Amino acid sequence: MKPKTINNWPDVQAEVLSRIYDRTWKPGDLIPKEIDLAAEFGCSRTTVNRALRELAEAGTLDRRRKSGTRVSLNPVDKATLKIPLIKNEVNNIRKTYGYNLIQRKLCLPPDKIKTQMRINSGIKLLHILALHTADDLPFVIEDRWINQRILPESEKQSFEDYSANEWLVSNAPYTHGTISFSAINSSTEIARLLSIKAGEAVFEIERNTFDKDSAITNVCLTYERGYRMLTTF
Repeated sequence: MKPKTINNWPDVQAEVLSRIYDRTWKPGDLIPKEIDLAAEFGCSRTTVNRALRELAEAGTLDRRRKSGTRVSLNPVDKATLKIPLIKNEVNNIRKTYGYNLIQRKLCLPPDKIKTQMRINSGIKLLHILALHTADDLPFVIEDRWINQRILPESEKQSFEDYSANEWLVSNAPYTHGTISFSAINSSTEIARLLSIKAGEAVFEIERNTFDKDSAITNVCLTYERGYRMLTTF
């Protein structure tokens, strides 16, 4: 197992997480020493130390003086995000779930998406726009880009009968990702889809998921007016 040369701590961190998530290093395992990882990655020991320190603070690693660094016994609970099914969110509030595919096409992504997904210019992605409903009323807009080069099976999916959210949760394992939460003023298009007035405030989640160095998908979820996010810890 010899990855390409890594020169910065976020990439060291991503590689360490990848080995934890694919169970190369299992919960409780002692991982290699910093000096050995630095030699393998072709970077400084300081770079490795920073990456491991961040992961220890997040609860992914358990670092003890003289005992070395181990994968925490429950790193999944502390350090990973379980991507929810929108269908389950609706069912959990005791409403009837509905789904409507608005658009599915292969096209060039805008610059913002290209940057977030680290996609080179000229590469087309699968764009999915759909509306999920609760008791026949708008619940959330799913605006998604899928890297079909990483997931070629996605090109065979119509996404008419079930959502990309549901298909990806079942078919696209990931190693890491990014997520952001925002309150935005609805655009004319968002307002039309959610049946609200343009400019009204709504809640938005944007998420990018990766398999090691390759982007899998970017999704922007824009929820109905008054939506409240509930989570447990």
